[in-house]
Amino acid sequence: MKIARTVGALLAAAGAGFVCGCDHGGTEAPAPDASAPVDPSTLYDPAVCRTCHADHFTQWSGSMHAYASQDPVFLAMNARGQRETNGALGPFCVKCHAPMAVLLGKTADGLNLPDLNAACASPTNPTGCAYVGVTCYFCHSIESVDTAHPFNAGVTLASDGVMRGEYTNPVPNGVHGAKYSPYHDRVRPESAAMCGACHDIVTPAGAHIERTFAEWEASPFSDADAGEGQVTTCAASGCHMIEDPQPRAIATPPIAPKGGLPLRHFSEHDFPAVDRALTPFPNAQPEQQAVGAKLANGIQGALCVTRAGGIRVILDTVNLGHDFPSGASQDRRLWTEVIAYDGANNILYQSGVVPNGMSPVDVGKMDPDMWLLRDCMFGSDGGLVDMFWQGATTEGNELPPIQAFLPSQAAYNSHKVRFFPRDGTPISQVPASVTLRVRLQPIGIEVLNDLVSTGDLDGGVVAALPPPIDIALGSGAPTTLVWTPAAAADGGVMPYEDMNEGSETTCVGTLANPANQFVAPSHTNPACSP
Repeated sequence: MKIARTVGALLAAAGAGFVCGCDHGGTEAPAPDASAPVDPSTLYDPAVCRTCHADHFTQWSGSMHAYASQDPVFLAMNARGQRETNGALGPFCVKCHAPMAVLLGKTADGLNLPDLNAACASPTNPTGCAYVGVTCYFCHSIESVDTAHPFNAGVTLASDGVMRGEYTNPVPNGVHGAKYSPYHDRVRPESAAMCGACHDIVTPAGAHIERTFAEWEASPFSDADAGEGQVTTCAASGCHMIEDPQPRAIATPPIAPKGGLPLRHFSEHDFPAVDRALTPFPNAQPEQQAVGAKLANGIQGALCVTRAGGIRVILDTVNLGHDFPSGASQDRRLWTEVIAYDGANNILYQSGVVPNGMSPVDVGKMDPDMWLLRDCMFGSDGGLVDMFWQGATTEGNELPPIQAFLPSQAAYNSHKVRFFPRDGTPISQVPASVTLRVRLQPIGIEVLNDLVSTGDLDGGVVAALPPPIDIALGSGAPTTLVWTPAAAADGGVMPYEDMNEGSETTCVGTLANPANQFVAPSHTNPACSP
């Protein structure tokens, strides 16, 4: 990508007066240098930002925000949705996946995004990079967010070339204006609403298919009186924008100002969550590691066996201000794999064993005990549907976020338990060992195969899929939890009185006390099984 010549000239002219440092806290300050002599259009291309914000750019360039309009699954779903709705879908998808392309009139339906993507990727004459993905300019120009649900990308952008941020005393610079905005302040609830603009979505048919912001809003994380007395937003929680522990310069201009740059709080811009790039993309390995680390801090659990041989799996969300899984939960597949062995390592019982390349939904049709957590979507006629534009209603059985921050409150220990077998009866004999894996397909394979069957997705994408993500139940915990009598007796989770059998149950895992359980949520609609 090439830097715009006009911006390069401005950088040279700005010289030692160029300072991008700001300080967090205090009251809103006026926008210094709001009339910086630059056409806002020269800031559209994220590569322009790289000149002074190299670390931010590098992190963003490997993020799902940067990947949003290049994701082959998004492109396939949008193409199929436009075709099956005779174009009625319009900009519904693309106004979140490539918002600047919509706002600048470069696309009306996203069908030409492959051309924009290809133009941006050209090593000799890159054009179109201003319209690819969720860009720096888009996020940092947001001036207001619609307050009514659903958001459906309801934001208003300023056109003054002033970049909004979390700092209340931005220092003037010669490239762009700088201004404090509560929408970019990690400790203000408005910042969560800015994220909610594209993470709170209702389909044209009426299905609330993305509820992450609504889930956060109903959780203790949004309560200013909870925990330490402040709102814990998507960024302030440390979940999706990690703040470096050591203050640092947030920009590196070509010519350092006299006295150096002020040290500021630096928020990383890779936004790890669940999804991963399915095609070659920058920073793939670090992003995959970041996703694994994020998930390991999201849930904890225990694997328990009763004296009679009944198996229990207990899961609990931690550090999550929304359901799990969240986002496009109609496409996500989270499940547990439980295998019990006898003393000779023969399998006595198993549930949730899904070979690589298969769908847990398909396996679950033959596995009545499978614990699969997801949304189901139903059309206007009440029938089960797979594609979001068909959905009029949803029904989910995801794990809810914690109900309170204080462990002294009983609601905090609202662990979800599932019996194996599902009816709670013991297996044929008390096992010598039991293993547990919590597994995740960010996008269900049957969803991808459906897109392949209609010719909208290249089958090679499915063939090259990485295996499911195995989620560790706590930072540093193994991805496979193993129960044995010795492990349960030697530093295992505290035993408890099993509420189903009335007998002592021994456990291993990361729950300090697996008591106060509630039966795992399940779907009530028989069409949604497992």
